[in-house]
Amino acid sequence: MAISNDKIKNHDFLKDMYRDGYFPDFLVDKIKGVLIDLCERIESENPQDDPSLLKLTHASTEFINALEEEFEENDSELETGAREAMAADFDFIVRAYGFDSVDIEDVIATREW
Repeated sequence: MAISNDKIKNHDFLKDMYRDGYFPDFLVDKIKGVLIDLCERIESENPQDDPSLLKLTHASTEFINALEEEFEENDSELETGAREAMAADFDFIVRAYGFDSVDIEDVIATREW
């Protein structure tokens, strides 16, 4: 499914992680894929309330959690810089889809990073 939200289409996901050589690009690409998939799911499932949105964001967060070991195997980890970049993009996504009152800590509550 192609994303129709212009804010999302024009957003440069995880730019700080891509700029930092500590994070392997191929792994950052995987996280970006999870975020893009989240956007596609929001557009296709059209959640009408915060609990419905949080089911989607929590599933995406858990996919990212599963990448932690792969980061470690590549001499990297989902540390402070990564956490900030990912949280900022999750926040951007939910706001771009009109969920202005949801708390970012709730959005990524299932995170292990």
